[in-house]
Formats: sequence, structure tokens, C-alpha cells
Amino acid sequence: MVIKKYIAVTEQEALEMAREELGKDAVIMSVKNMEPRGIWKLFRKASVEVTAAVDEVQPQKEDKMEAPDFSKLQEIISQDIQPEPAADSRKMEQKNRTEELVRRKEILPPDEEKAEETEGKSRNESAAREIEQKLNNLQDLLEKQMNSRKVEEEAGEEEETDLIQSYTQLVRNQLLDSEVEAGYVDQILEEIDGTLKKDAALDNILASIYQKIVLKIGQPRLIDIHSQKTRYIFFIGPTGVGKTTTIAKIASTLKLSRKARVALITSDTYRIAAVEQLKTYANILGIPLKVIYSPDEMEKTKEELESYDLVLIDTAGRSHNNKEQREDIHKLLEMVPEEDREVYLVLSVTTKYRDLVKITQTYSQVTKYNLIFTKLDETDAIGNIYNIRMLTGAPLSYLTWGQNVPDDIGKIDAQRIAKQLLGGNG
Repeated sequence: MVIKKYIAVTEQEALEMAREELGKDAVIMSVKNMEPRGIWKLFRKASVEVTAAVDEVQPQKEDKMEAPDFSKLQEIISQDIQPEPAADSRKMEQKNRTEELVRRKEILPPDEEKAEETEGKSRNESAAREIEQKLNNLQDLLEKQMNSRKVEEEAGEEEETDLIQSYTQLVRNQLLDSEVEAGYVDQILEEIDGTLKKDAALDNILASIYQKIVLKIGQPRLIDIHSQKTRYIFFIGPTGVGKTTTIAKIASTLKLSRKARVALITSDTYRIAAVEQLKTYANILGIPLKVIYSPDEMEKTKEELESYDLVLIDTAGRSHNNKEQREDIHKLLEMVPEEDREVYLVLSVTTKYRDLVKITQTYSQVTKYNLIFTKLDETDAIGNIYNIRMLTGAPLSYLTWGQNVPDDIGKIDAQRIAKQLLGGNG
């Protein structure tokens, strides 16, 4: 008994597929409704799986031209090269006549002998031409059949190519809808193009793109708490992205969960509210907070906090268009040796990509940095995370959402980001 499964959009289509292949004697063993799950809901429709069985599968007729029967070739050749009966009789008569003339010491006149020889050659040439013509006809037939198969194969390949293009276009539209820049989308699709089989299914295409995105996002780079010396962690970025709240969340996590000795510094004296907010968090956590008004005060403050593992430094929000303010940030950073500091550029995922490009390029002129994205709860399109990672090459580190301290923060999870970009639930 042969048992096969058939999947179609409707039960009727699946049943027709089963009967078409297995014949009218096929027995339907089961019918099962299949609902897509996970991130594939966007790309797949519900389907029906029918399991059918039959004792003996009848060979199906194909529309393709039948292969030529080469056994007939030998018959054609054999028939045509057999001597004709009349020719045999004439040759026997000629032989007997020649023998009789020899006995009587007579010879055939030269003209008659030549005519007889010419007639024999003519018959042989005619038979050879007839055989050659039949072989040529057979060759033409074989070439036509081979060309027909080639056309069918090419048509099949074109159909498979069109299907893959439809799948990739579907995924491309989803990534664009997640606000991944078109250039980065095309880059991903070009890189996986050579790895896909001709008959690749949508699942395979999605899996390849998913893996490619995960690899490009990479592993998060988090704050190092294992250094033997005090580490100074600077948080820079434009106004209004949530630097102060992000610092409070990280300080809480490091203090409460990682048992690190943490201290705070703020140079954001332009906003009184920011200083008061950080003081409140410092009092709750029981950690020191120092306020500095110029880069020159940094040296003395470092001496006071040298017994701590980590010193988190809140800087004032700066306009990326203001050269003087950029120089202030640079001077503050230079007060700490490069090997003792880490810098995190804090950005809002809701900021327009064009503005993010300007911001990141400006800060790249000041220092190297890692990336923190905030306000994840304020948008469904997170393509900017991938865009800026590709644009700057800077490592991703933390994501934040909401105002709850110490909650609403976590490290970058490349797999969750990839799923969300492809329309799934992260």
C-alpha cells in the first residue's frame, strides 16, 4: 500500500490532488486543518492536509513527448541493407553465364559488362541514399524532441525563479515596512541569493534572511564589571532621548543584581531637573552622586571615587550642529584615559533616520561609542536599530522601554530584533 499526504488551501483541492495522482480507488485516511504559527502568520495562509492511500499506484501519463524507440533504428537499417531478391537472381544468372562463356572461351562484350557494373552500382547507391535519408529523418525527430524537452525544462526553471522572486519581494516589503533602509534590505537579499536552491520554499528564504540579520546585528557589548581598575562609563547623546532615566536603570541593575560598587557623576548642570532626578535615584540606591561644572573638576572627582568599581557619568544633551558643545564633550572625555573609559551613545528609536545619520556622524568625530536605543515602547517600526548598526558599525548594547526603574531595560537580543523586523512577535 502506498500512503501519501497532500497539502492545499482547501479540502476539495487536496482531495483532487490525491485522486489525480493515486486514482479513483484512493482511500482518504485523514483530513487535518493546519494553521500557521509564530512569525510565519504574516506570510502563510491556513491550509488543509489530506492523507490518502492506495494499494497500487498507476503510472501517470505525462504531457511530454515519448522518448524515441531506438530499437526501430536497427530494423530500419537491417531492412534496407538486405539485398533485393531480383538482384540476387540476376547476380546468379550473371555468374552462371560468365562460367558458361569461360567454358566456351567467349567473353562478354566490354560495353555490356560496363553497363551491368554501372547498373549494380546505381542500385547500391540508391539503397545507400534511402538509408541515409531515413537516418536523417530520425535525427531530425530526435533533435525536435530534445529541443521540446529543453523548452519545457527552461519554462519550469523560469516558473521556479518567478516563485522565489515573489517570496523575496514579500519579505522585502515586510522589512521596508519595519523601516529598514532599502539599501540594507537589498544587501541582505543579494547575499542570500546565491545560497538558495531553485525550488526554495518561503520557510527556507525566511530562515536564511533571519540568520543573516542575526549575524549582522551581532552580540551585545555590555558594561564591563570585571575590570581591576575603576571604569568610567560616559553617556552622551542629544537632548530628550532619556539618558538620565537610562543611567538610573543601569545603576540600579549593577548595584542590586550584580552587586557592583557604583557611583554617579553628572555634568548636566544646564537642567536643574535632571540633577534633582539623579539625586533622587542616588539616595534610593544609597550611592554617591557628584556634580561637576567643568571638565577641569573631573580630575579631583576621580580621586574621590577611585574606590568604586563603576562611575556612571551623565552628560548634558548636546546639539549635533553645535561645534562648541561638541568640543565640551571631547574635553570631558579626555580627562579619563581611553583604556579606563567606555562611551555609550543614547538614541531614541523614534528619531527619523535622516536625523540619526547626522547625530551618529557628528559623535563619530568626537569618540568611539557603543549604542543604546530608548523608547522602544513608542513605535512598532524598529528598523532604525538595524540601520544605525549597519551605518556606524558600532556595537549595540542596551534597549529601554517605559519609565519604570529599575525595570524596562534589557540587553540587545539579536534574535528578537530579527523576528520583529520580519513581522513576528519579538
